[in-house]
Amino acid sequence: MEHGHAAIVYNPVKVSLDRVRSGVRVEEDRGGWDETRWYPTDADDSGLGAAQRALSDGPAVIVVAAGDGVVRVVAEAMKGSGTPLAIVPSGTGNLLARNLGLPLNDIEACLRIAFGDLSAGIDVAVAELEDDTGTRSSHRFLVMAGIGLDAEMAEKTSAQAKRRLGWLAYVTPIARSIIANRQFHLRYRVDDGHVRSGHAHTVIVGNCGTLTGNMLLLPAAEVDDGLLDVVMLSPGRRFGWARIGTRLTIQGVAHRSRIGRRMMQLAPDIRPLVYAQGRRFEVRFDAPHAVELDGDSFGPVLSARITVLPAALDIRVAADRAALDRASVATGDDVTTL
Repeated sequence: MEHGHAAIVYNPVKVSLDRVRSGVRVEEDRGGWDETRWYPTDADDSGLGAAQRALSDGPAVIVVAAGDGVVRVVAEAMKGSGTPLAIVPSGTGNLLARNLGLPLNDIEACLRIAFGDLSAGIDVAVAELEDDTGTRSSHRFLVMAGIGLDAEMAEKTSAQAKRRLGWLAYVTPIARSIIANRQFHLRYRVDDGHVRSGHAHTVIVGNCGTLTGNMLLLPAAEVDDGLLDVVMLSPGRRFGWARIGTRLTIQGVAHRSRIGRRMMQLAPDIRPLVYAQGRRFEVRFDAPHAVELDGDSFGPVLSARITVLPAALDIRVAADRAALDRASVATGDDVTTL
């Protein structure tokens, strides 16, 4: 069976290239693939040029050996191409790979999936941003958009620290943000609901729910349900962060079993942590705030409009994930709790 060739877009700083090349040769021989072509990322464009060169050569699959930020850039370049994407997770958080159930520390297993023939359609989120000069831009993302703490982490954590410490590099900016506990005023709307106002420390709009360390931030989030999940963190003045941390820890543990998931569905909401779900989220701030998309900074902005494109990206998955892939996206009523 002839497959054509695979294209590997890789981050030369983070990837164990010898090990990836060895695994690729095994898969080429196993599946009768043509010789793989290699495209290193450039720090100046976060992988956009590499993705464009790879696409122009007509690959059967594009394999991204990098972190979530490069995966986002490559996926944006691939829109409308019909080419499937595969991931060999090689970043700090690897959140998309984590939420897809890919083996995070097994390059060879990820390459077997990448060179396999099982794909599933996942949702793509689109963020339309406006800064304080009125300039607008549009960007796609696959994992999460963050305003507040999440954006500060993306902006203030250096690449060198992430290479040396991994996710522990985020501890210092998290601690500083929690201690300062600065909250901002915002006006927001989910789908065609009423415009509401409030104060928050952090707002996350996600296509995926699980963070590093298997902490479950968005319990209802699925990468293929055609919906966005929103969480607003408003810790208040006393014990708010403790309540948030306790709830997130419990969610992460409970989500591992069917009984636990059912119990969390029945658990009452807590004031510092509230959720919404829909197909569109619009927000405006009184002053510009930093925004991050899949770990990359895009702020500051005055407003954002985030929508979802159901099943817009084909991605290589393991057999057990493909068996769970739904043929159609959700069509029921939106759930809104904000």
